Amino acid sequence: MTVATPSFLDHLQRATHRSDEAEAALRQEMSARLRKIEEDRKFAYRRFNFMRAVAEGMQSADSEEIALARAVGVLRTKLGWSSDSEVRQAICENFAPVAQAIFACRDPAGEPEADVIAALDRFESWYHDKHGSAFWILFEHYIPETPVVDF
Repeated sequence: MTVATPSFLDHLQRATHRSDEAEAALRQEMSARLRKIEEDRKFAYRRFNFMRAVAEGMQSADSEEIALARAVGVLRTKLGWSSDSEVRQAICENFAPVAQAIFACRDPAGEPEADVIAALDRFESWYHDKHGSAFWILFEHYIPETPVVDF
């Protein structure tokens, strides 16, 4: 003989399932939000450190041409590029306006520093539109350590 479950227990059990689902959904949402915040933080630091290196590399350049060459050199070095390709060339060419804005803002009569940020934003947007990911992901490449060998 089976005993019928009172209907209030069914109601309470459904409430436990709804609570479980709500908690799982919140945890999933929080996890996704945390991943986004972590990515934003990583990219902010990469952006700052990279742009600082570019600005420092350009600091003593006497002309825009030299400054641009140094900026592209920093870009290639930071990304570990020792060879060239069409994609890499396009990245360097599209980064040039950022370097030009940095060079221009060194002159007190030149463009304001906000133009550097705007140029960087345009470069990042171009890269994302072209490649479907953030430019700063390129800095996640693994460079294996090479042993130092004395002969």
